[in-house]
Amino acid sequence: MKKSRLILFLVFTLSFSAFSQDDPHFQTEFSKEEFARRRNAIFDQIGDNAIAVIQGASGIPGFSVFRQSNSFFYLTGVETARAYLMLNGRSKRAILYLPHRDEGMERNQGKVLSAEDTELVKELTGIDQVKGIEFLANDLVGAGLIKPPGPVLFTEFSPAEIGNDSRDEILFGQARNASDPWDGNPTREALFIEKLHDRYPQYEIRDLTPILDEMRLIKSDEEIKVIKKATHIAGLAIIEAMRSTNPGVYEYQLDAAAKYIFYLYGSQGDGYPSIIGGGTNAYMGHYFHKTDQLKDGDLVLMDYAPDYEFYTSDVTRIWPVNGKFDAEQAELYNFIVAYRDALFRYIKPGVTADYVLDNAASDMKVYLEDKTFVKESHLKAVQDGLKFRGHFQHPVGMAVHDVGRVRGRPLEAGMVFTIDPMIWLHEEHLYIRIEDIALVTENGVENLSSFVPSKLEDVEATIQEKGLIEFRPEIDLSILK
Repeated sequence: MKKSRLILFLVFTLSFSAFSQDDPHFQTEFSKEEFARRRNAIFDQIGDNAIAVIQGASGIPGFSVFRQSNSFFYLTGVETARAYLMLNGRSKRAILYLPHRDEGMERNQGKVLSAEDTELVKELTGIDQVKGIEFLANDLVGAGLIKPPGPVLFTEFSPAEIGNDSRDEILFGQARNASDPWDGNPTREALFIEKLHDRYPQYEIRDLTPILDEMRLIKSDEEIKVIKKATHIAGLAIIEAMRSTNPGVYEYQLDAAAKYIFYLYGSQGDGYPSIIGGGTNAYMGHYFHKTDQLKDGDLVLMDYAPDYEFYTSDVTRIWPVNGKFDAEQAELYNFIVAYRDALFRYIKPGVTADYVLDNAASDMKVYLEDKTFVKESHLKAVQDGLKFRGHFQHPVGMAVHDVGRVRGRPLEAGMVFTIDPMIWLHEEHLYIRIEDIALVTENGVENLSSFVPSKLEDVEATIQEKGLIEFRPEIDLSILK
């Protein structure tokens, strides 16, 4: 391990260990003042004559580990199933509704915050009041229905993000579900809205989603610290995968090496299913199967990040399976790295994604003036890449495809998104890209994943280091097929 990388490893390990805790029933990354600030921002948005009701995630059957929905965690930090939150715009009070203690479950699984923990929950979260969930119905009446006109009721219309879900993928999944004549059940959010309409027709129900999306787009200092940790874990995992790469290793074995790093540093799991594709498998942008053996002469692409304290990252690297880029690969790879650097040069507050893309493309046209490519089709691929507008990608935060919009608006400090230069070689069914995390600062931009090797010589040097996975041809893996 190089000295600089060893120092980074030790600093990250020490900073991470400071956040361990003896009582695992509540998070330690965010202050109660942070949660209060977020709830107060909702009060400011909904106004005095409105309330907001937010559902927590439902209980999980079987042995699956419960994970709270992103929105509910964002506003409370509470990881109890079947919880509800009411924000009363008239009184400016936040009420948390929790199930009652299940002593049998706690004996088997450990402490879970419940309605009996009123004072503890108030101390941990800054919530004004804690009640059992059976009080929510009466409080919805008392919030303003006795003397009409009643207040507006805000709740989320969009599906809850839980675990390694992103809203765009959830919505596509719901569309597929709706088209199935043997299924097509309504979503949990739709059922909740239907019950509110049926039980309290006096309420005008509006969507809270746009308000929460706008809030989540601009990350606070506390959020940025957690995203930086998630990015460091992602980077260390990809570095370990590089070290573990050899001809004959399977794609799923690189996944295993990365997962080890994730859990080593306290991640809850992955922020999205790993994308690991050797050779032409990388041509499929979201290739999740990971069943093939890596071959000498091919490139392997890896896109992976953890679910760390309800936040994730999004880092991608591509490297040669045998440890050395050949001439064709090097030409294309160096173009991608130069394009990434050009995109980062123009990111700053006040400019738009189009400004960044246009200026970076102009720089890359100059870059190409003295460059030659082994194949004419490769030159065409990079020229086509300069016309593509998807190199400036999506927000990242609690979800890998996070909520909010960074395209078509001036950039602001606190925005976090991916820079994702890519090219397709259609005739060869090849795809080359790298991906880094951009944080817009007050004065410019910070590449949160810059420590992950990307220069050609650094990538090749990393592959030569000893990794967790060592290919041993004498071990017969055919039993797994």
